[in-house]
Amino acid sequence: MSVILEHSEVQVYIDELPNGRREISLKPFNDFTFIPIQHYQTSYPIDLIQLILTIKGPYLCDEIRRDNDPSYVQKSLEEAIFLYLKATDFENKRILDFGCGSGASTVILAKMFPTIQLVGVDFIAESLSIAKARAKYYGFDTIKFLLSPSNEELPENMRQFDYVMLSAVYEHLLPNERIPLLSQIYKTLKPGGILFINQTPNRFFPIERHTTGIPLLNYMPDRVALAVAHRLSKRVSADEPWETLLRKGIRGATEQEIRGILHDNCGDGFTSLRPRASHLHDSIDIWYERTSNKHKVLKRLMKAIFKGLYFASGIAVVPDHLTLAIRKDK
Repeated sequence: MSVILEHSEVQVYIDELPNGRREISLKPFNDFTFIPIQHYQTSYPIDLIQLILTIKGPYLCDEIRRDNDPSYVQKSLEEAIFLYLKATDFENKRILDFGCGSGASTVILAKMFPTIQLVGVDFIAESLSIAKARAKYYGFDTIKFLLSPSNEELPENMRQFDYVMLSAVYEHLLPNERIPLLSQIYKTLKPGGILFINQTPNRFFPIERHTTGIPLLNYMPDRVALAVAHRLSKRVSADEPWETLLRKGIRGATEQEIRGILHDNCGDGFTSLRPRASHLHDSIDIWYERTSNKHKVLKRLMKAIFKGLYFASGIAVVPDHLTLAIRKDK
């Protein structure tokens, strides 16, 4: 049996498979529609697929893959968490998944740590509607999803948490949102609690890979960066304003920025954790550990250069995302 779902940008064909799964295929109505993944199999029911299509449009398959594929969001969460803690450290703990969006990271955390208490927070109501439907599909009835009253505030009467997760979130906060939100988020941590920030592009890296793919854009003033992005990036339309690109994540972050915000607004009672593995000393070691075995000589040379820069300036320039764990000591 086949089902056809309609959307203004794509037509969706869903075929029932003998194994009980469904094959989703997207066909755009014009050649200019970007579809990150055109075909995907899932066990999601039709009503959940329809909800995601209504809100995410051509990103339907990509959104489903986020929690269906262990090599996608789950892998990045595991890498960020298990660098610093063991699975047993999460037993019966309380976790805030800030910027949970459509709930992929939240339900993955629930699968990884069955005894935790989870609260997902976002400021887009439509995304939370998917998150709630996702949690219901998996039977995670105890997950709470809360809507922030604004882009610069957390919901009222938030209880404290053992851990707070910002996964692929921080880069999408506008400059005027980062200070108030990070300060409020940090204050929800219990003493000894840990703030995890991962999958945020390193602002110091010479190529802005997240939004435009343009070299040296990270070092340009905002007005120059906007003009260059309009002219040279195929990912950016000629009429996109700077605020839209900021929301898409064009300006990543640095560990220095994050630590500076915490120091200036919350005091100095925090510690940046080092990885559990004794041979990993900093973000450069983490990057090198995760690289493939290809081009080893070149990567060793890059590592030596990065280490030299880090020793001379304290700035870690790595072609990877930030992976930080910051403990609230008091």
